[in-house]
Amino acid sequence: MSQLVIGPETKVTLHFEIRLENGDVVDSNFDKQPASFSIGDGSMLAGFEAALFGLKVGERKVLTITPEHGFGMPNPSNLHKIERGNFADIDLEPGVVVSFQDPSGELPGVIRSFDDQFVEVDFNHPLAGKHLEFEVEIIDIAA
Repeated sequence: MSQLVIGPETKVTLHFEIRLENGDVVDSNFDKQPASFSIGDGSMLAGFEAALFGLKVGERKVLTITPEHGFGMPNPSNLHKIERGNFADIDLEPGVVVSFQDPSGELPGVIRSFDDQFVEVDFNHPLAGKHLEFEVEIIDIAA
């Protein structure tokens, strides 16, 4: 009987760390409880799940996730110019994350630039367009 490997509909328990190409850590649970999820349950992006396929218990690997398999490429239609008057109570700086309300709830946007009339806000995911390192240590796999 062969050792169980990660594949469709398996339940996985793992430690993980997501890093930018420059080594900056975006998220990690190596110093916390491991995460558990079922492949295909929607709790993890499909590209991250697919990168795990074939791994076994005890394996520790650094996997590269391209933008297409991670958070996608930035969409130019997610850049919006909003009248500066809407930001009267905010100290504007490029890179500042501002929370907006939309019909589905809260939507974060990143200030890209501004002038006396308009503020350009980027509503793309902050990791869109980024190549990521996905380090994993497989703790358990169940069918």
